[in-house]
Amino acid sequence: MAEPVIETGGQEPFSSAQGRQAPAQHARDQAERFRRLVDGLKKEVGRVIVGMDDVVENTLIALLAGGHVLLEGVPGLGKTLLVKTLSEALDLKFSRVQFTPDLMPADITGTMVLWEKPTGEREFEFQAGPVFANVVLADEINRATPKTQSALLEAMQEHSVTVAGTSRRLDEPFLVFATQNPIEMEGTYPLPEAQLDRFFLKVLVRFPSLGELHEIMNRTTGDSVPHATKVATKDEILALSQVARQVSVAEHVQDFALRLVLATHPDAEHAPESVRRFVRYGSSPRGAQALILSGKVRALIDHRYHVSVDDLRASALPSLRHRLVLNFEGRAEGVEPDTLVGDAMAAVARGEQDVPV
Repeated sequence: MAEPVIETGGQEPFSSAQGRQAPAQHARDQAERFRRLVDGLKKEVGRVIVGMDDVVENTLIALLAGGHVLLEGVPGLGKTLLVKTLSEALDLKFSRVQFTPDLMPADITGTMVLWEKPTGEREFEFQAGPVFANVVLADEINRATPKTQSALLEAMQEHSVTVAGTSRRLDEPFLVFATQNPIEMEGTYPLPEAQLDRFFLKVLVRFPSLGELHEIMNRTTGDSVPHATKVATKDEILALSQVARQVSVAEHVQDFALRLVLATHPDAEHAPESVRRFVRYGSSPRGAQALILSGKVRALIDHRYHVSVDDLRASALPSLRHRLVLNFEGRAEGVEPDTLVGDAMAAVARGEQDVPV
């Protein structure tokens, strides 16, 4: 049987500075390093975080794909601890910003400060804000005003910050992990659609089970608290994050992702009835990008060198749930975006006989 090779458009995958290996062998070596990193991260996170397997997996997928994550759940479920543990396990610079109604954009990006030199001369110097980190935790992001929320837009999309007419690049990797409380409505400002769309995934953090609660009590009420140890450096993360992008995607698999995104639009030909009735706007092309990149990471984790339709199905909810804009009827009836994404997947599956296999 022929050895699996990651397709790279005619170029040798994973060029090596230590000499050229056979492309297939080098691809396998890099993929194995990728899987060891994921396994190590899961192990270290599992020492601190109880349960939340789906949350941890999706967060790791977004991290390895270079995307931002919106974590939604009630207070006290460990969202902040999860992000901090990940940054510790990867030896990344971590900063936490508590979003409040009085937080200003300059409190995030930084500002120009007037300094006086020993000679008596004065000059303006840039004082960097907490956004200049590898992992930025925007805690309770929906409690800040839209003016402050928008301070993250350039950083999330361009990986740069512009202050006083000067653009400054952010250190790579740059990842924003934001949290929000779904039950707190008073004193909150819903994120605008343009900012929601910049989050690679939206992950829902569920309440733990009885057994998980027992384990949480055992770990947090004793005489010692577990901490994560370093698994990889940021340079290794940057190098291995490119491995997933080289995983091949068959045309019919990519077609499934695009059909799914189109099915979330109410005016699309194959949109299900629920989408036509309750959705005002469907997913943007960023939703398709999130589906494909998430699928590539899932494929490598599962020891495969190609994306399957099942990878896309597993990635559909976190990739698309925050990209659907409901109309008045949808909001009034409390329709869940997850239900609409599920209906869209079912509609695409019914039309698969028209897709070449």
